Amino acid sequence: MFDHVAAGYDRTNTALSVGNDFLWRIATAKAIDPKPGERVLDIACGTGTSTLPLAKSGATVVGVDFSPEMIAEAGRRHPKIEFRQADAMKLPFGDDEFDAVTISFGLRNVQDPKQALAEMYRVLKPGGRVVICEFSKPPRALLRAGYFAYLKVVAPVVVGITSSNPEAYRYLVESIREWPDQGTLTQWIRGVGFTRVAYRNLTAGVVALHRGRKPEDQAIRAATARRTGRSRQPGTTG
Repeated sequence: MFDHVAAGYDRTNTALSVGNDFLWRIATAKAIDPKPGERVLDIACGTGTSTLPLAKSGATVVGVDFSPEMIAEAGRRHPKIEFRQADAMKLPFGDDEFDAVTISFGLRNVQDPKQALAEMYRVLKPGGRVVICEFSKPPRALLRAGYFAYLKVVAPVVVGITSSNPEAYRYLVESIREWPDQGTLTQWIRGVGFTRVAYRNLTAGVVALHRGRKPEDQAIRAATARRTGRSRQPGTTG
């Protein structure tokens, strides 16, 4: 599906968000806070729009996406950044490789989000941080009703004007409506082993920015592995 929207993907996203996607990317990059010399993984990177600000920090950034067309477009736009096709549920990296892992507006499109979160945990170094930027649910009932009305009535019109494949975006809009709220995602993140999990709402809760840490204490990580039924999973280096 995403292969068919790669060319106009960023244009449609900007139109749908009424320009707020730019502010959301800034907030996400600040939350990641990449440092020179760090290794950062950007999952569901799309055309590399979210990856570029991280690379400008001096960190070594790898962008991955399930869609080969998205990766091809990202490579054309940002030839100095490494992009690879990869499945978020089975990342082609070894254990404890990255200082930070992030995903923006992609977790809800993964077949098994909890497995993707477990993979993020696996490839992070002890003490590493995860940052997830995703559509959510405005906590105030009136705002929530207005937001859902926008998704139902206005968003299809915007997509029809700006997208190269309006049919694909029907799924995307529906996935936003069905995605769980901030508290549920917080529980999922904690459930795979992350600690210091917190979130803050952006644009009145239309989007939520979740953060967490992989514990540095080996005993805590071992306890998490026992609780989740996961032994230390060997990754594959690529």
